[in-house]
Amino acid sequence: MKTLVSHFATLGKNFYTSLAPQGLPDPYSVCTSRAMANELGLSEEWMASSQALQAFAGNTVPEGAHSLASVYSGHQFGVWAGQLGDGRALLLGELETINGSFEIQLKGAGRTPYSRMGDGRAVLRSSIREFLCSEAMHGLGIPTTRALSVVGSDMLARRETNETTAVVTRVAPSFIRFGHFEHFAYRGDNEPLKQLADCVIERYYPECQPNANPYAALLAAVSTRTATMVAAWQAVGFCHGVMNTDNMSILGLTIDYGPFQFLDGFNPAHICNHSDEQGRYAYNRQPNIAYWNLFCLGQALMPLIEQVAGSADAAQASALEALEPFKTEFPAALQSKMQVKLGLPDMQENDKVLIEDVLKLLAKERTDYTIFWRTLSTSQASHNFEPVRDMFVDRAAFDMWLSQYQQRLQAISGWEGRAAVACSDLMLKSNPKFVLRNHLAQTAIEKAQVKDFSEVARLLKVLETPFDEHTDCQTLAGFPPDWASHLEISCSS
Repeated sequence: MKTLVSHFATLGKNFYTSLAPQGLPDPYSVCTSRAMANELGLSEEWMASSQALQAFAGNTVPEGAHSLASVYSGHQFGVWAGQLGDGRALLLGELETINGSFEIQLKGAGRTPYSRMGDGRAVLRSSIREFLCSEAMHGLGIPTTRALSVVGSDMLARRETNETTAVVTRVAPSFIRFGHFEHFAYRGDNEPLKQLADCVIERYYPECQPNANPYAALLAAVSTRTATMVAAWQAVGFCHGVMNTDNMSILGLTIDYGPFQFLDGFNPAHICNHSDEQGRYAYNRQPNIAYWNLFCLGQALMPLIEQVAGSADAAQASALEALEPFKTEFPAALQSKMQVKLGLPDMQENDKVLIEDVLKLLAKERTDYTIFWRTLSTSQASHNFEPVRDMFVDRAAFDMWLSQYQQRLQAISGWEGRAAVACSDLMLKSNPKFVLRNHLAQTAIEKAQVKDFSEVARLLKVLETPFDEHTDCQTLAGFPPDWASHLEISCSS
């Protein structure tokens, strides 16, 4: 591995605790993302070496690394939880590449001062889920942290039962969260709060610097990025499951894959997290929760915004204005995503109703979300809509919607020629054939637990390019089996 640097470490001891990773005994490689390795400039030969295995197991520290666990706080399930922090993650440093600077983080490398009652370990089950979903989201074009590898060990950790442990190597331009800002704001530590904000603006949001109030501009920029990310979640049917403020990236990246799920049957009120007894993080609540979290970030930034604004009233007005982009960007971004799912080159007045009506049909019959959109895409390409009609019990209702949809398409200029082909191509590039369903992950995990990693590799192959046909992997695109509905994913996942 090339020499690491650590910009985060230059912030000082207020922000982290330095400590070495606690490695895994007798580690073995479970899976590697060659695509991520290529982006980092890591050769295939090095990734397959014992040197890489030991580094990603936490047994050795790469050259230049400054291993640290960062401190943050946050709201968990809407309640202020106080000090939190990297309880089982260690930041090694950053790799400078031709694609930019990437932080390298080990998750599951032992207890830290912020582990609270935890053991600092990650189990193989959750590590595989995070690895696969990180790369799946990237394949879908959704802003996300990435995963480089999973290294396993026969060492056990206690969850509901004893499970084997693992370390997943995570990659992102930054792992800074909303909770990092909340930590210093709630303590009244305005100097480190300002230091953190200035660092984030300088490194990741330089366009905010010339603004009259750069901290309000930062809040507005994060609001925009968060809106874009959540719109992408909703369009693809992704449930995060635990949208606490400490699980929200300051860069608008999907972060912390725990009790996530891609919808099977379309249920807007679906709760994927078995620990979420009140349904706070249900699929249809995700946009409102994102805005609530941004409001918390705005509260944390308020001391800085007020310093520049000059008064509390002016600061409040600036902060509220900075949150407005979410209210406009989210619906616009979601509408744009749904528009291309229907193959529409532009939006017209009645298209919103067309989208709402088909979602109501899907919700009424709990139609499989991913398969519906992909089947609609292939039906449009073949001009045979029987396969998609067969997905509905109330065919009359679907036929009525389909008639309106086809009328809309036929009104597109040049429909009888190249426009129809362009529509089909757009739909096939916007509606994935493959997503990481819970049952697919579970099957791969069960095989991996007996050291058969072939299913993890097969899943990674299709999830990296989920819009391709992959004719040799058709079973991965089918309807979930009956037993899938009984899978329960909790915060321990």
